Amino acid sequence: MLQRIQAINRSVWRGATRWVSPALLATVCAGVIAGWLLFVPPFHGLADNGDFYRAIFVNGLYKLKGYHMLGYINPQLGIMKYFNQTNAAIFSSQPLFVQAAVGLNKLVYSSTVFDLRFLGLIYYIPYLGAIYLVTQALTYPFRRIRSYLIAALVVLIFADSSFTLYFNSFFAEPGMLVLALYAFGAIMLLARRPTYHPRLLTAVYFVSVMLLIANKQQNAPLALSYAVASLGLFMICRHRGERLWIVAGIAGILVTGVLTYTLITKQFNDINQYQAVTHGVLLHGGDPSKKLKKQGVSQQFALMRNQDYYPKTFAAISPSSDYVHRHLNQKTGFGWIIRYYAQHPKQFRTLLDVAAGEQVTYFTAFSSAAGAFFPRKFAFDLLLAVALAIVFAVGAYNDWQRRRPAGVLRFFLVLGLLTIFIFVPIISIIGDGDADLAKHLFMVPVSLDLILLLFVADLLNHRLWHTPKPGEEAAD
Repeated sequence: MLQRIQAINRSVWRGATRWVSPALLATVCAGVIAGWLLFVPPFHGLADNGDFYRAIFVNGLYKLKGYHMLGYINPQLGIMKYFNQTNAAIFSSQPLFVQAAVGLNKLVYSSTVFDLRFLGLIYYIPYLGAIYLVTQALTYPFRRIRSYLIAALVVLIFADSSFTLYFNSFFAEPGMLVLALYAFGAIMLLARRPTYHPRLLTAVYFVSVMLLIANKQQNAPLALSYAVASLGLFMICRHRGERLWIVAGIAGILVTGVLTYTLITKQFNDINQYQAVTHGVLLHGGDPSKKLKKQGVSQQFALMRNQDYYPKTFAAISPSSDYVHRHLNQKTGFGWIIRYYAQHPKQFRTLLDVAAGEQVTYFTAFSSAAGAFFPRKFAFDLLLAVALAIVFAVGAYNDWQRRRPAGVLRFFLVLGLLTIFIFVPIISIIGDGDADLAKHLFMVPVSLDLILLLFVADLLNHRLWHTPKPGEEAAD
């Protein structure tokens, strides 16, 4: 009787896995979870923190009467009927998503009123494709129990509301998430299946990375990280022409990074520089007036401690005034800030610890477990990065010895993502202090989660130390 029950269970399992792959299961589950949050009333999204103007007016939208900032979600905006003379405040690939949403809104809903859920939909559809691609890359070619456990972990992390709430907003982060997932999934599928649509996957990878870098000014340094991650692609090249395409792709990544940085507007620089002082230099270091005087800046600016460029309450002086520009911004460039932190390393370490703490409180379901195990110290992040680099380096060396490219490609990908994990907090603190850390560090937890997912998937599939030949994989 027991054997008959076991046979029936095996038959049911084979039938279920035949029709529902791990990638499909993850996509459906993520779609239900995110779709319910984004499109089923009541409305869910994120409120305007003062940054939405960069994406609203330039895309032909305007604020309706009763528009709220700082705490209230605005589900609808007006669509401009006449010529739009607004110039782009920043160079970004984000308008590609916003314009697609506005066009869809006009097509099926209204030519005068924009419903924010259309923007959520424009992110939601490619997001589901990214979930499928990532899960396929992590589980191929298996449809075993462990494969479905990996699929469940993908859903647990990347269907979290702390990610998907961004979709119903004019923040740039949802585009960054979707593009980062596509880049990861494409390059890992190239590692797992180097003969499976290699040109298409290579194009998806490089296009996703370049759009990701151009999505937001703070992403310019990511060009160096993804250039490192791309080096592993040379391992799967068979012809000189393929190597030239990869060289061209890496060059495209670097050029995109340079353009994204050089096209940062003066207004954007002023905002970052101001907050780098008020949310960085003036924090965690005793009397701020004495520090400013010692560095040749008027002590009166100590009153601006912890103040945003767009203050939520009363400000002693307007941050955008000429007086602030002449007497603060012109005297405290980024070189000045770097020299200051070099002279005050303890204060800089404290700010980095603040950044490390921000990373583990970013999520909801996943953060509860992450917060229990991850100390909120930047020194721990450094140790974790070194440990992960060593683990994947061992697998890369073993695969190199066996002339198998997957482990080497994987190592360069992990190395590139680890540079994001370590250097983005440093750049964020120097460039903008601790202001809006959750947004500025967005790619840090995304990169770490992708590495940990890869680690768990390779551990369960017995690929961590070497890539087995087909037929060598152990059973569940």
